[in-house]
Amino acid sequence: MDSLALAANKKAAKPPVRMAFMYMPHGVIMDQFWPKDQESFLNSPPPIIRSLKPIMDQCLMMKGISGVPINPFNGAPHALELSTWLTGRLPDADSRGRINIAISADQIMANYVGAHTLLPSLELATMPQTWKENQEGLHEGYYNHCSYRSPTQPVPAETDPRNVLNRLFGKRGEKGRVSQANPLDRQMLDRVLGGARDLRKTLAKPDQQKLDEYLDSVRSVERRIAAIETRQQEAAFEKNGVAPSKRHATDSAPIEVKIPEGDKRSEYMRVMCDLTVLAFQTDTTRVSTYVGSRPNGASYPELGFSNQHHSQTHYGSDQEKIRKVAAINQFNVDQFAYMVKKMHALKEGDGTLLDNCIMMWGSGLEDGNKHRRDNLPFILAGKGGGALKTGRFLSGVKGNQADLLTTLLDCVGVPLDRPIGIATKQIEAIKA
Repeated sequence: MDSLALAANKKAAKPPVRMAFMYMPHGVIMDQFWPKDQESFLNSPPPIIRSLKPIMDQCLMMKGISGVPINPFNGAPHALELSTWLTGRLPDADSRGRINIAISADQIMANYVGAHTLLPSLELATMPQTWKENQEGLHEGYYNHCSYRSPTQPVPAETDPRNVLNRLFGKRGEKGRVSQANPLDRQMLDRVLGGARDLRKTLAKPDQQKLDEYLDSVRSVERRIAAIETRQQEAAFEKNGVAPSKRHATDSAPIEVKIPEGDKRSEYMRVMCDLTVLAFQTDTTRVSTYVGSRPNGASYPELGFSNQHHSQTHYGSDQEKIRKVAAINQFNVDQFAYMVKKMHALKEGDGTLLDNCIMMWGSGLEDGNKHRRDNLPFILAGKGGGALKTGRFLSGVKGNQADLLTTLLDCVGVPLDRPIGIATKQIEAIKA
């Protein structure tokens, strides 16, 4: 009944707070990224961040956040720029050939809020996480992952947007029907899990650990199937006139996500951004990561050149390479701007979807030319439900990326029994 739906909407709780991380490797051309002062930040931002100008009052930048010092892995800047970005610490130096680092900030949040959503977290990537390189003898996985479920378990990211849309969100087909979970998926899943329980009893302890890590990946399939089944139930309720009780009557309708037909990187990245928006808007998850490109192999032909990103970052005094790197920087910030501007246009509760999120764009290097890590580039967008004071550029901030991650988790209400990685404090200046 309409009256019951209206009553449910009137009682709708305060919107949840979500957090997302979007990554670009190799740092930035600094004099084209950092604002000169607060006035220029709001009114005449430098070229790389210019696309954010319409919503700069929703953004926060801080200059002075350092990365994790990488000694004794000085020859592994690219293996560590991504793997330390959300963990805030170095890998174990005594076990370089296997993954052993720390649970990442996104997964810490997922462990706390994941029980309230269909998916504890959403991991996306533009490129397959298969790069083979062993800088300083470090496991190749450090080169490809920023999310870690545990110190020894990187979380695989999804690179196929159609798969994300169809399997995670139950894409609506003709006549509004939700795509069905394949009964064979459920049957095979049950068989694999049952067989694994029997196998585990026969294995030595090291092999039991390997099996458990494999089963964590299998359980991600289980969550996908459960998500589709729940969407089917929701669709049946909506067909019979029962409105979801979580939503306010004035909330914007869920956005439509269309899979691009071409191979333009901008179109690909934007559909991944749309999937993040849809996941947050429908409360399918409250935690997301998106690795825009891994630390090697990316090129941007739509910018008018075919050079790979990494090869151009060792520019020295070559102005043409500097121009190309700045264009790549701007391109990546443009995709972030596309996402957060869309979120700012969507109504939720008494504000916007962006008001109830913290969206972080950044890199694990200050610049790719000399592999510096003293002043990492970060952009925050969204107020985190009122926890962050936006519309500001803060220069001279003292802290490291683990301090920042610890602060952001506190802002979204995640209690910590210890700081993240090398953190020693919170950065109080960014809070409302």
